[in-house]
Amino acid sequence: MASPWSRAAAPFLLLLLLQLCSWGVALPDQFVDPTCPQQPLPAALAALLPNYGGPVCKPPAPHVPVAVFPYDVDPVQFALNLEYTEAEFFLHGAYGEGLDQIAPVMAMGGPPPVGARKANLDEKTLPVIKEFALQEVGHIRAIKRTVGGIRRPLIDLSADNFARVMDQAFGYVLNPPFDPYVNSLNFLLACYVIPYLGINGYVGTNPIIDGYKTKEAADATEIYACDVCSSWQGCWVWRQGRTRCSGRSSSSAAARPCRRTTSRWAVAEFTDRVSALRNRLGRCGVKDEGLTVPRELGAEGAICTNVLSADKDSLSYARTPAELLGILYLTGDEGKPGGFYPEGANGKIARSFLGN
Repeated sequence: MASPWSRAAAPFLLLLLLQLCSWGVALPDQFVDPTCPQQPLPAALAALLPNYGGPVCKPPAPHVPVAVFPYDVDPVQFALNLEYTEAEFFLHGAYGEGLDQIAPVMAMGGPPPVGARKANLDEKTLPVIKEFALQEVGHIRAIKRTVGGIRRPLIDLSADNFARVMDQAFGYVLNPPFDPYVNSLNFLLACYVIPYLGINGYVGTNPIIDGYKTKEAADATEIYACDVCSSWQGCWVWRQGRTRCSGRSSSSAAARPCRRTTSRWAVAEFTDRVSALRNRLGRCGVKDEGLTVPRELGAEGAICTNVLSADKDSLSYARTPAELLGILYLTGDEGKPGGFYPEGANGKIARSFLGN
């Protein structure tokens, strides 16, 4: 006789089976790089790929042989709000088009983003942002394949909204207003505003989910989110930001190229102030750090450089959905939408704070 749990779970498992067979994407031509060499794979590489007759290696057996627990669904689906936001920001910034053009089925009928547009990216930055954009499409597909999807929320990616973030971070209205689409450096500064929160969310989600498939999806995306943060905070800031600001992080030392892009403030000043803003809006202490920190907050209390934001044990900070929403709404209150989600984020968890 089937247990009550198994009977209740049957529709859920059927849904997952259907999801496993969906969400495939064939990219439109404008998203395919025509400069990639059209040549066969080297024989040594082809011999290693399953599609070419190579070995098929199975992953180790999971400790808990359940792919997805019912209670895994809502926390992982909540992450789609941020994945939608990152995907639309990178896609529009790199290509001038978004999910509605590259994979409209993924938006699940949600409204298009507000104010997103193609950024004026230099030849070194553009390929990196294209890569981030297309990888975000894969993250959305992987999450939906694992736990099902939620409608894309209304997302405000306008220059005005990013300007509000920076004004709030600095405590006064910047002149000229901050515009993430005007050049590469500003776009990279804007990247610091959104994707870093993704890793906070996944670190907070991982301990409360148990299915091996849901952990796999969260872990893999979390690693990528960390890679985005390290790429930007470390490599990109040092090469694209600090080198343009005479190699120094002090706002008083900002060179002319830096003034053209970020007024009189250097890159480190922006990251420090944005991090401080997120700590205020998150309302749960220090869970965010910019490029410079007091030595006491540096790795092992010994250094003040800060490529990766982390706690006293150099572990990534975790945030709850309520904390993340307070930050993304720019209200400090998970029940008061605004900021990047004028009508609120979607999914059971986000809507529960709104009473809907």
